[in-house]
Amino acid sequence: MEAFLLDWLNLLVRWLHFVTGIAWIGSSLYFIWLDNHLEGPRDSDDVAKGVGGELWSVHGGGFYHAQKYTTAPAAIPDRLHWFKWEAYSTWLSGMFLLGLIYFLGAEVYLIDRSIADLSVLAAIGSALAFIVGGWIVYDLMCKSPLAKHGGVFAIALLLLSSALAWGLCNLFSGRAAYILFGATLGTIMVANVFFVIIPGQKRMVAAAERGETPDPMPGVHAKLRSVHNTYFTLPVLFVMTSNHYAMTYSHAYNWAILIAISVAGALVRVYFVARHKGRASPLPIVVALLLIAGLAAILAPRPSVEDGAAVTFAEVRNVVNARCTSCHSSAPVHPAFPAAPLGVILDNDVQIVAEAERIYQQTVVTRVMPIGNLTAMTDEERQIIEQWYLTLESGQ
Repeated sequence: MEAFLLDWLNLLVRWLHFVTGIAWIGSSLYFIWLDNHLEGPRDSDDVAKGVGGELWSVHGGGFYHAQKYTTAPAAIPDRLHWFKWEAYSTWLSGMFLLGLIYFLGAEVYLIDRSIADLSVLAAIGSALAFIVGGWIVYDLMCKSPLAKHGGVFAIALLLLSSALAWGLCNLFSGRAAYILFGATLGTIMVANVFFVIIPGQKRMVAAAERGETPDPMPGVHAKLRSVHNTYFTLPVLFVMTSNHYAMTYSHAYNWAILIAISVAGALVRVYFVARHKGRASPLPIVVALLLIAGLAAILAPRPSVEDGAAVTFAEVRNVVNARCTSCHSSAPVHPAFPAAPLGVILDNDVQIVAEAERIYQQTVVTRVMPIGNLTAMTDEERQIIEQWYLTLESGQ
């Protein structure tokens, strides 16, 4: 019953995380788009009132007229809409999921003893240190002279991100490392909102309510952090779905793959932000596509054994029974899995043959199964699976 309730909790919190993430990222992308499409006000009265830009749009059968003030209007309206709870809810639900899956199930999902033989407490403590430390280092960078030089700052941030990815991938399971990378970027994003963007906006509102001219610098700092957030968006979205793509996080150079995909995602955002402003060079998109194409070529599976080696099905069955059926059975004995993951059951010969391609992909190509190599499958046993599958494919 406990496992059943945890599954439902996982489902509901994941759903909440997904919905709030859409709300946060959607509003973020919209406001970046809006800010980059503003035109100078045409009405001189608007200019006199302090309007710095405006935009007309049509949606859902209605016309909208958005205006942005250079600092603040003469009088703050009674109802002022803030955009913050989408970010906070996304982060809170994401951290709850991180705890529910990767911390509560650390022995299965967080720790890979072939990478680092960590205790549960050491693994969880290290993971939290990466998340908190990522924000601290990034925030110090933003407050340093680096922030005044966009290109230099971007290179420094890339190097920092690369070090983060390398460190995580050399300490945790590949799947967990990717999630922790995304959790660190997500924490930076929400901390930008909580510590910089919202406080800056509150100071501007408070000054306007006192009848003072707001200091524009909080708005400048808030916009800079908001721009950083928009470039983090696509890498974070990839990480949120990365557990479906073991070919990436299971690779020997998984940290480099993670950075390459993150750079490709950031370049896509660079292109669209530039396109909003009307001066979009196709170069960022071309580089992003070349990165993805290069990764696809590098990750293409290559057999490690030659066709024709003699492998009996009895050998395959022995490997599956010893290494797989503790989880992939109609009655799993592993406490972390009350039911066979993804409904894959390998109790008899017919089921094993029916799942031949999946077994080959997960144990040989991506090597993510057994998860965290909990049952200690050897390289020799993986070669047995590989040769058996290649024999099936060749029709021998």
